[in-house]
Amino acid sequence: MTIKLPDEVKTVLNTLKKNGYDAYVVGGCVRDAVLGVEPKDWDITTSATPDKIKECFKPYHLITIGEKHGTIGVVVNKKVYEVTTYRIDGKYDDNRHPGSVMFTEDIVEDLSRRDFTVNAMAYNEERGLVDPFKGELDLKYMALRCVGDPDIRFNEDALRILRGLRFASVYNFSIEGNTSVSILRNKKLLNNISMERIASELNGILCGKNVSFILRRYKDVIAVLIPELVATFDFAQNTPHHNKTVWRHITASVSNIEPDKLLRMVMLLHDIGKPLALRTDKKGIDHFKGHNHFGAVLAKTALQRLKYPTKFIEDVTTLIEFHDVRFSDSKKQIKHVLNKIGEENFRRLMKVQRADILAQSKYMREAKLKNLSLAEYSFERILKDGECYKIKDLNINGSDLIHLGINDGKTIGVILEALLDNVIDETIENDTISLKIKAFEIYRELN
Repeated sequence: MTIKLPDEVKTVLNTLKKNGYDAYVVGGCVRDAVLGVEPKDWDITTSATPDKIKECFKPYHLITIGEKHGTIGVVVNKKVYEVTTYRIDGKYDDNRHPGSVMFTEDIVEDLSRRDFTVNAMAYNEERGLVDPFKGELDLKYMALRCVGDPDIRFNEDALRILRGLRFASVYNFSIEGNTSVSILRNKKLLNNISMERIASELNGILCGKNVSFILRRYKDVIAVLIPELVATFDFAQNTPHHNKTVWRHITASVSNIEPDKLLRMVMLLHDIGKPLALRTDKKGIDHFKGHNHFGAVLAKTALQRLKYPTKFIEDVTTLIEFHDVRFSDSKKQIKHVLNKIGEENFRRLMKVQRADILAQSKYMREAKLKNLSLAEYSFERILKDGECYKIKDLNINGSDLIHLGINDGKTIGVILEALLDNVIDETIENDTISLKIKAFEIYRELN
């Protein structure tokens, strides 16, 4: 087969070839090219040692931070191309990194150390595709298979477990039987991996098109990452609103929303608090009042442990806290929620609620979706008409209250919040005179 290589990549390959060394593009870029997907990055492997690579590219700006492991970054037209010497990895001591590497002149030996057959292919224009482990055939059948013994591969680098799930989710691969069994058998090795790397791979899994199946099939792996989810796995919901266990509902809802890492994380965790909130009435119907509060707390704990950014955690937990609000076209209700979560998160909340409803039973589904559409319409009207829903929209501010003789900062804040509630609830008009009169009333009540 023929792969169209960028001119910069050809420059790197040809420079190495002119100096007497073999060189190929390798790994994910070859996999993507064979799949007909435009590669994001082009990695290059060569028989040249790092010192020889540096000699070949003297006129270029070089990045040598990875030289110990055989990698030199070559900058061509302001883009970095990693060039790595064929190598054999030594013993892995931490389930993540080899303690040493040995260089080799054999491309097949280099490919044999890689994780999956679909990533163990190399290509150049002279030799074509080098595929000793039948990665092209596995791509044809959309199969993900380890190179060699999967137990060895995962014990070498446990992050490969999540990489495998990510590839299966993103590319809709079917994980080959022995590889699948090994993933489940070795799942606890993930406890040796840094939380930041786990979070990155989890984001990729969640944003794949095959995410729902992967979450269901490999829930025991997900349990290692987020043990707070375990209680949802076989948790039945005896209510007409649901026809699935909590976990099956969660996995369906994740695939119902756009592949944005924040939104999909919200769906993954939105019902995590249901087992704690369960109350069953005399008719045998389950109720989960307050599960949103429990869920927000559990989600915050899990995401902090995984070292997600603070803003990400705040947005996820806010949306979980509000995901169960039952909207209609009440502008008062919408403004109160808008005031608490802001415009961006309100838009996200509409998407979250739609994904949630579509993963429920069909009981009252049309009515729920209709109310959600009415809420979306009223929300857009509020924004378009510039209606007041936050303190800065009030026709009075802290300076005005100071001029009225109210000097305590905390008291000013309380009064402004109370004025906003009154304006939203339409008990007073949003005009300066009415607000000043009401401010005095509130001040007297506080004192």
